[in-house]
Amino acid sequence: MNITIKQIRAFLAVVEVNSFAEASELLHLSQPALSITIKNLEESVGGKLLARSTRSLALTPEGEVFLPVAKRLLADFDTAFIELLELFSLKRGNLSLAVMPSFASTHLPQHLFSFNTKHPAIKVKIHDVIAEDAVEMVQSGKAEFAISFDPGTSDDLNFETLFSDRFVAAFPKNHKLMKVNQVGWQHLVEFPFITLQRPSSIRVLMDNILAEQNIFVNVAFETNQLATVVQMIATELGVSVIPSLYKQQLRALNLEFRELSSPVINRRVGIITRRRYPLSKTAQAFIGILRRYYQQSPL
Repeated sequence: MNITIKQIRAFLAVVEVNSFAEASELLHLSQPALSITIKNLEESVGGKLLARSTRSLALTPEGEVFLPVAKRLLADFDTAFIELLELFSLKRGNLSLAVMPSFASTHLPQHLFSFNTKHPAIKVKIHDVIAEDAVEMVQSGKAEFAISFDPGTSDDLNFETLFSDRFVAAFPKNHKLMKVNQVGWQHLVEFPFITLQRPSSIRVLMDNILAEQNIFVNVAFETNQLATVVQMIATELGVSVIPSLYKQQLRALNLEFRELSSPVINRRVGIITRRRYPLSKTAQAFIGILRRYYQQSPL
């Protein structure tokens, strides 16, 4: 069976005006073309839907049964088409993204504000999860894209850099390190060190770099969240090295930080997407906001 929307529209137009001539004008079709359209519809369903003579036009019993079905089909089609247009025009829709906490609690709100101002009808679901989980959510399709650290080479992921984050040394006010203009790792080894637990990518990166330099820090506390690390520093439990993304939280807690040297640790932050999976118009619009912002205001 091959019934088209054009045939259903033609059938409903004829029934509405009870005239092939008037229906032809409404549909901008010639009468012969309209007659062929109705004939093809009737052949597809297996019988007459309209009883037509030179003086009258009426629905057959089968046509009476089909009429409400045709109205519903056309309404459903029009609704679906309108909804599709609204999705492409960003007048409605949903967006699911995974974001590492250091970005979610600092940079993300301003980008959400920009996006919501332009597209207020879009519902956004944010999964603020650790970097490793953000990558997994993209791979599994639970999030359309992620904003996180560079996950490294992957066969199924693409990474687009937004900016490079240079890690800083963080410590409490009135700490001995305040007297040091340029903090190096040789200064940090003297104090209790707070860090993330393995297999955190940040911890792995730090351990690898320190091993290469034959540097050993006094790890006193390990946790799963950078926000907890910052709170521990505020409680004067020790010092740490954290992404500069957390400068805002450090300032809010009246903590001190210095750019780190010998060696410097940098980590690229960007957009993670799945290869061979096209992005929705909604995701493209949000990513466009990110690109424009960091091209104009690189960190």
